[in-house]
Formats: sequence, C-alpha cells, structure tokens
Amino acid sequence: MAERAVSTKVEAAYASTDSSSVAKPAIVAVTSVSRDVTKYTVAEGDTVDSVATKFKISADTVKWANNLKDNTLAVGSELDILPRDGVLYTVKDGDTVEKIADKYKADASLITTYNDLELNGVTAGLRLIVPNGVLPENERPGYVAPRSYTAPTTSGSVSGSYVSGYGAGFGGRTWHIKTGTPMYAGNKYAFGNCTAYAFDRRAEMGRPVGGMWGNAATWAFFASRAGYKVNNVPAVGAVMQNGGGYGHVAIVERILPNGDVEISEMNASVAGGGFNQVSGRIVSAAIAGQYVYIH
Repeated sequence: MAERAVSTKVEAAYASTDSSSVAKPAIVAVTSVSRDVTKYTVAEGDTVDSVATKFKISADTVKWANNLKDNTLAVGSELDILPRDGVLYTVKDGDTVEKIADKYKADASLITTYNDLELNGVTAGLRLIVPNGVLPENERPGYVAPRSYTAPTTSGSVSGSYVSGYGAGFGGRTWHIKTGTPMYAGNKYAFGNCTAYAFDRRAEMGRPVGGMWGNAATWAFFASRAGYKVNNVPAVGAVMQNGGGYGHVAIVERILPNGDVEISEMNASVAGGGFNQVSGRIVSAAIAGQYVYIH
C-alpha cells in the first residue's frame, strides 16, 4: 500500500514589473497527506461512534477494519484507523483491481490511483485501502450464516396453509415514510400494495425479485423454487413475509444492536401506513424469528 500521497499547493510569486528582469517561477509548496493506516489506543469513554467522529470516518469503517461486532470498545486496546471511509484489504492470489472493486462495490480507477498501482498493479500479500468500499454481509463481524430452508413439495397453486403459523401482522411501533413507489419496469404487482413496493425496493437495493410471485402469501414458495435462500433469519435487504389470507411482505432495512428489526412496507393497516403509503416499523427481536425471510 502506498505510504504517502502528495498534494501540492501553488503559491504564485512574481518578479518586479521591470521589463529588464526575468520573472521568477511559481513556488510550489509540497505538503504530505498521509494514506497510512494509523494506530489508536482506546481511551476511557470511547465508543466506535466517538472514534469514528474523531477521525472523520464512518462507524462501519472502524468496525470492519477491527472486526468489531458492536459499538463497545475495550480501554487500552489498539485500533486500526483508516485515513478515509472504505475497506482494508489484503490482496490474494488471482486478485485484480477489477475483481476487488466488484466485490466491495467500489471504483476500480480510484483503487488504482489511491494505492499508486498504475505501474505494478496488485500482488498477493499487498494491503490496500478500497476507498468507499462496502464489506459484503457475509464478511462482516458477527455474521451468522442463515439456516437452510426447504420449501414444501407441491405443484400448482399454493394454499394459504403454506405460511400458516407466522401470524397475521408483524406488530411493533410504526411511522410514515412516503407516499407511492416508482413501479419500475417488470413490476406486475397491484399498484399501492405491499408486493409492488417490495419489488421496487429490492430493485433499488440491486437485489431484484420475481415479477410474477402472486400474492404475498406465496412469495416464499416461488422464491425458493427460483433459487432464493428462504429461512427464518432476518438480514438487511431480505423480504420479510407473513401469511394468512393474501399475506404481507416488507423489506428489512436495519438490524438494531438489540436484535430488533427495522422494516419498510406499503399498504399496512397501521399508523402511518395504508394504501400506497410506505411506512416504517420496528419488529421486536423476540418475534422476528417467527417470520419468513427471502434473501
């Protein structure tokens, strides 16, 4: 990894206006901006958020670089501090800048210039900073692989009993987010309903779902048949589904530190919700595992 980046500041210095003299060249003052990964010793009262604020980087950047599962820090422990938001990565055999960029949703040209790779490229063992990189969910500290789920063997239409036992509603505190959803291309679900919103929200997340999965109650079945992982483990970006009648679907937006699940949904019969209304909700960790999740 390049140890230092050089930035320049040009200060113009001009000679006398006397035509007989030669004008002095501009003076270039060179200052050094560190690209080093620095060390920080945790002090009393420090949290991930306070350290992130201190160094002007995101809390996720601090967590990912130091394999931290939560916001607590041990006094006296040493942290790796990146000079900017992103991911600290050690190059492996077979890696290319393009592969690294694709894996961490980053810009390949920025990785190259930030780490001075124009001449030599990447070699195994080299430590890089991936600017603005996003750590994949399965590499994040504390990640637990979802339990496998097998859909029932059936054919034709799916009965409401497929998701029986998952409750008629998600429960929890709710609030209004916005009115309407874009109805992106391929969205064949009923306007103003939960399925139409879930289709659009997943498209926005880069994780599209099928456009012909029927009512919400049948989504898990058709998702499993299409090769999607379906289980009872909530995860950010997953479709949350319950049954009963037509069923209901929502999108998992966040998993809170206490395990509660924050979702967004449309056409929910709750405060802040309703037809063509997008609302938010906090689902208690105690009941979140009762529902089905399409990943």
